Amino acid sequence: MSERGSESAARNKPARPRPRLADDVVELTVRRRRLRVSVRRAVGPGRTPLLLLNGIGAGLELLQPFVDELAPELEVIRFDVPGIGGSPLPVIPYHIATFAPLVGALVEQLGHDRVDVMGFSWGGGLAQQFAVSQRRRCRRLVLAATGTGSLMVTARPNVLAKMLTPRRHHDPEYARRIAGEIYGGTMRTHPERAAKVLHTHTGKSPERGYYYQLLAGAGWSSLPALGLIRQPTLIIAGDDDPIIPTINAKIMHRGIPNSRLHLYSGGHLALLTEAAELAPVIDGFLAG
Repeated sequence: MSERGSESAARNKPARPRPRLADDVVELTVRRRRLRVSVRRAVGPGRTPLLLLNGIGAGLELLQPFVDELAPELEVIRFDVPGIGGSPLPVIPYHIATFAPLVGALVEQLGHDRVDVMGFSWGGGLAQQFAVSQRRRCRRLVLAATGTGSLMVTARPNVLAKMLTPRRHHDPEYARRIAGEIYGGTMRTHPERAAKVLHTHTGKSPERGYYYQLLAGAGWSSLPALGLIRQPTLIIAGDDDPIIPTINAKIMHRGIPNSRLHLYSGGHLALLTEAAELAPVIDGFLAG
């Protein structure tokens, strides 16, 4: 099933943010790896917890605007991948295929048998791997602004070149200058919003952590295994995303048997900058 959303109506209305709920932030050792983990506890009757998997080079705080728009009844789990944010650099590089079982161990360590999983950008690859290799732990799946890894319709060379460096995470002026070109959507007319979201909600990470994260996806692709993703899946994608062209969402929708496609008018960072519009779509799918 396919559906289409629009950003324009909600942009004209003043935002009414939800009250910020407190997070428990701790450092856990999971299979000998130390990870910085955040848990936003549910208020009232609990639902299936939501595990968020972040994009490349960004700490768990990056998704805060989206988390703030989710229903308070939803427990939300986030963590920094090794070498990013507050998680120490790994001794050796890791790979998406071998990292997914560690995420499963983290879920178990937090006391959950199953979670809903949402992957944003790079985290969407990890989410797909988790849904296949840890399928008993994954109830529902959300794939946001993501693709199928090394076998996908790639971005243009000028966009890819800028993704090979973490500079946009460290230099607000550089982030503002390139925002429209690499993120699309409202960043074309308001590039300062990209600099704000990247630098308000995330801290500086070692460059080596960024390159480890890039390396983790080397040679990995979910394309041959899309049919193995059996969980109900929501795929959301923007019609102006230079990093992940929209055709990739349509490919995943065709390959994942029980999937729904939601196309919105916007770019790669809409989940953060237009969270008030996209969070209800995702929350409704998870609650459904």
